[in-house]
Amino acid sequence: MIFIPYIRDTGFLRRVLPDQRSWRALIPRIVLAGIAIVGGVLPVPLACAQNPKPTDYQVKAAYLYNFGRFVEWPATLTAAKSGEFSICVLGEDPFGAALDATLAGEMIGNQKVVARRISSPHESVDCQILFISASEANRLNKIMDSLDKTAVLTVSDIPKFSQHRGMIQLVLEGSRIRFEVNLTATQHAGLTLSSELLKVATAIRRDRD
Repeated sequence: MIFIPYIRDTGFLRRVLPDQRSWRALIPRIVLAGIAIVGGVLPVPLACAQNPKPTDYQVKAAYLYNFGRFVEWPATLTAAKSGEFSICVLGEDPFGAALDATLAGEMIGNQKVVARRISSPHESVDCQILFISASEANRLNKIMDSLDKTAVLTVSDIPKFSQHRGMIQLVLEGSRIRFEVNLTATQHAGLTLSSELLKVATAIRRDRD
C-alpha cells in the first residue's frame, strides 16, 4: 500500500490520510483535491488515483459538506439556530445513503452536521444549506420567491439554477463535477463566501440590480 501522509493544505483542502480513512471521510478531501488539480494547484496523488471512483452523488454530497466550511452565515442567525448544522434536501432525494454517510460524525464549527429531507421550502427555516432536487425544477421560481431574504445557502444541479437566483449550481464539466456561484444571490441573503471557495468556482455570476 502506498502511503501519502497528506495533501498540502491550500486553505480549501484538508488533511488526507488514505490508509486510515473510509471513503465516507475521504470523499470530501478527494473532491476538493480534484478541484485543485483542475486549477493546476496540485499534482495528482497516486493513492487517490488508485481508489474506486465515487458516484456523482457521493461527490455532490461531499461538495455540500465542504460548502458549509467555507460560507459564513450572519452571526445573529447562527446564534438562533439549533445546535445542529442542517443540510437539507427539498424534493425527491437523489443522494440515497450517500449524504448521510458523508456527513456521519462530521462537525462544522461546534455544530454536528446532519442531513434532513423536507417537502416544502417553508421547512427550511432550520437549514443552513438547502439542496433543491431536480424534481422541483417546474416550481423553482415559486421556491426561490419563498426563500427570498432568508439566509439559507441554496444549491442545486438543475440547469441554469444560478440564473434563477440559485446561489451555487453544480455542473458537469467534462467528466468532473464543478460549481458556479451567483454572488449577487448570496450577498442578498447576507451570506459571505470565502475567497478560497470563490477562487475554485468555474464561474461567478453577478446579476444586475
